[in-house]
Amino acid sequence: MKKICIVDYDAGNQTSVKRALDHLGIVSVITADPDAVRHAELIIFPGVGHAGSAMQVLKARGLDAALIDAFRRGTPLLGICVGCQILLSRSEESDTACLGFIEGVCRRFRPTDRALKVPHMGWNAVEVARPHPVLKDLVSGDEVYFVHSYYPAPADERRVFAVCDYGGDFAAMIGYRNLFAMQFHVEKSGPVGLNLLKNFSEWDGVYAE
Repeated sequence: MKKICIVDYDAGNQTSVKRALDHLGIVSVITADPDAVRHAELIIFPGVGHAGSAMQVLKARGLDAALIDAFRRGTPLLGICVGCQILLSRSEESDTACLGFIEGVCRRFRPTDRALKVPHMGWNAVEVARPHPVLKDLVSGDEVYFVHSYYPAPADERRVFAVCDYGGDFAAMIGYRNLFAMQFHVEKSGPVGLNLLKNFSEWDGVYAE
């Protein structure tokens, strides 16, 4: 069984992710060591908090370069919440330059319906836009748990694998090559989330458009 490396960059929820993997019997380690990340078999890039602060810590620890190297090597990589957002080119949160694995911008919710609060919080259904190995057994209408004020907006719609409706559709899951990411908290999304984590642990990083 391959071991998953969970990236520690002071952005929270690493232990929640590890507990979910432990529940599934999947071996994982939380690490801030860029060499461990660079040479990992699989990587989970979680996070809660602020995009600007997250990018500062990544750069200070050399984890940004390690993630770039791993991505270029074809290592399967899963982003969660803030770890999804900063895979894009830029975030509107403090106008932050991000990792740029997927061209696009992380945008703030600006609902015109006053009944829709920001942050978007709670269980919501996702609609599958296109198939992917990580989405095995996921069906449109399955519910997952969100807590976020910003959402990923890839420039190319082919990078969007599932959407959620919150005053209009936004990208709930995005991917490119050996990278897949979820705006929701997969580790807190019950059986649906556990199945997605299991699928990721079995993915070889190959995706043909």
